[in-house]
Amino acid sequence: MNGAMRSYLAEFIGTFTLVFIGTAVATLQGMLGYGNDGWLVISCAFGFTLMILVLVIGPVSGCHINPAVTIPMAMSGRLKGSMAFGYIISQVLGAIVASAILLFLLKGIPEFNLEINGLGANGNPHKMSILTLFLWELILTALFLYTIFAATRPDSIPGFAALAIGGFLFIAHLVGAQLGDSSLNPARSIGPALFVRGDALKVLWVFIVAPVFGGILGWVLYKLLHDDTGTAGDAD
Repeated sequence: MNGAMRSYLAEFIGTFTLVFIGTAVATLQGMLGYGNDGWLVISCAFGFTLMILVLVIGPVSGCHINPAVTIPMAMSGRLKGSMAFGYIISQVLGAIVASAILLFLLKGIPEFNLEINGLGANGNPHKMSILTLFLWELILTALFLYTIFAATRPDSIPGFAALAIGGFLFIAHLVGAQLGDSSLNPARSIGPALFVRGDALKVLWVFIVAPVFGGILGWVLYKLLHDDTGTAGDAD
């Protein structure tokens, strides 16, 4: 298998893992009624899963597992532009397959009801204005991408990228998991929304557009603060 195909497969597996684990925890927390602190467990699930994945597949593909990461990485030159489309397709497919398998497994639990328990889809349960929902996603993703670029710059402290990147996703979910958002990842949102449908599909565009623009903004912030002429994070 050539380098590009290995990278695409790694992105598929990585996105599958993040979406499968993260949304499984989110769904089970709600279904089994573990109380108001469930958002803390959800934050741990997403943050620590990403931290592990950075260590596991980072050396293969850079561990983007997120179109909002891949697009600014390609714009910055850290990822070959010709590979960006393959990365995004792999990520979206990984998320969809993860949601399909999770739904199949959850249907084996008698008390599970898709209409009631959902599938960990992002939404707007607190009925915020669309602008507010959009800005939460935009700002959190911008800070997330700034963290990723800074943690993987050529002169960064070796060995700490996984801690910084997974740690920030954990922190972002401490805010967003309580609000129903904090996707920061279009693929993560697309997967479950396709099966939950309804309101999840109605606001899906927010969780696609806002993270992409937020990711680009995060790269711009990084460029303003750092002198980066290296190619750390390239998928070659």
